[in-house]
Amino acid sequence: MSEPFRLAVVGCGSIAPAWLGPLGDRTDIRIVALVDTVESNARSRAGEFGLDAPVFTGLEEALSATTPDVVCNLTPPALHHPVTLTALEAGCHVFTEKPLAAGLDQAAQLIDAADRAGRRLTVMQNRRYMATIRGLRDAVTGGAIGTPGLVGIDFFRGPRFGGFRDEMDSPLLLDMAIHTFDAARFITDGRAVAATCTEFNPPGSWYRGAAAALCTFELEGGLLVSYRGSWAATGLPTSWESAWRVVGSRGTAIWEGDSTLRCQVEVDAAGFERETREIEISSSWEGRSGHGGCIDEMLTALAEGRPAETDAHDNVHSLAMVLAAVASSSAGGRRIEIAEDGRSISS
Repeated sequence: MSEPFRLAVVGCGSIAPAWLGPLGDRTDIRIVALVDTVESNARSRAGEFGLDAPVFTGLEEALSATTPDVVCNLTPPALHHPVTLTALEAGCHVFTEKPLAAGLDQAAQLIDAADRAGRRLTVMQNRRYMATIRGLRDAVTGGAIGTPGLVGIDFFRGPRFGGFRDEMDSPLLLDMAIHTFDAARFITDGRAVAATCTEFNPPGSWYRGAAAALCTFELEGGLLVSYRGSWAATGLPTSWESAWRVVGSRGTAIWEGDSTLRCQVEVDAAGFERETREIEISSSWEGRSGHGGCIDEMLTALAEGRPAETDAHDNVHSLAMVLAAVASSSAGGRRIEIAEDGRSISS
């Protein structure tokens, strides 16, 4: 058996338990450092998860003292770029929380730094790791509904987080929507080429910035994705995973974001409305859900010497969708194009 990967965990705030729990179940890793600018945060996590790893308040000191193989970047989004870049330049692989970076210029810089160093840079997209979304993807990409032409997505919740989200200019798009946009890419196996978007702050909102948005994405091959979302919607909430309808040339699949997953396909093309039959959608995926599933994929890919499913080269396309939507809204709904490599946008 090969030596366990040595991990340094940077950022011991509220997101850390979602990582430390699944990491603690693995025998192929060893946490060798906990890093946080607030030392008590790191010591608290060490006690909570029974870790004997040393505690540091600076990444450079931790890298020098413990020489980790992998840095897990769980810092706030504004720190993703400097922390990831420091780790890559020190010769570490990096597993980072979403988003990859605050902007596409920063994202491109990090991807290039990883390539130069010969290291893997992988992004946490925990909402890909559910049996239902895997089943929906299998049905859509496997041709069960024919050629998909329209994906409709509804996301309506009313969480009162308090803190930084209440003061963001685009809290829905910048903090939450990347999960949904990444899921749209995953379900369709598609790449967005353009976006149009209108943001607004609905009546009764407790956010300072735009807590609601209407977005349309054009994907390769002509597939359209329509997103309606609000983070200030009280009552009758959708799932956190959104409510989905994928319409194809010979049928429709719906997913309510929970266990509800249905598909109807045509039986007879004649008549005023086509006769349909219900077919079962199942998934052969048996991995862990959420963060655990993504962490398992990250570590397995690293051990096998291949890019992980959410490698930065792929994940930058999800970040580009978010930033293209924000740019379109800022430009009064103008159509924003997304470069083929996902590293830039333009009107």
